[in-house]
Amino acid sequence: MRKLIATIVLLGCCLPTLWAVEGCDQHLTREEFRAKQQAFLTTQAGLTSEEAAHFFPIYFELQDQKKKLNDESWKLMKQGKDEKTTQAQYEEIIERVCDNRIAADRLDKSYIDRFKKVLSAKKVYLIQRAELRFHREMLKGMQGHSSHGPHK
Repeated sequence: MRKLIATIVLLGCCLPTLWAVEGCDQHLTREEFRAKQQAFLTTQAGLTSEEAAHFFPIYFELQDQKKKLNDESWKLMKQGKDEKTTQAQYEEIIERVCDNRIAADRLDKSYIDRFKKVLSAKKVYLIQRAELRFHREMLKGMQGHSSHGPHK
């Protein structure tokens, strides 16, 4: 159950994953990750340089807000690792993680309107589609890397 919730939080909150798309085994800085993400999304959605210049400050503002929610969720999940955690505390953890997920979804929805002020609806759709592809590629890279490590 904990692994499932952790996976959902990771995927849903678009954590700035620390592995490169190619699955190399070096960590990316936040700036490197964002540069890769911006280049991928720009190419996949066919953004002009002007569109990208207007869109990405808003996009990364959203990502920063969602990261705060995600960080709180991870902190809560770590609390649940303590063997002395009570059922009531697990209930609280589950509720707060779920509330954070809902808050992240609300943020996504509210930012869609802001995105549509700088991009067409079609390009916002293409960004969403590209974002899913980007995260899928990141996960593939992580899976490729983790299969070589001691924990599979």
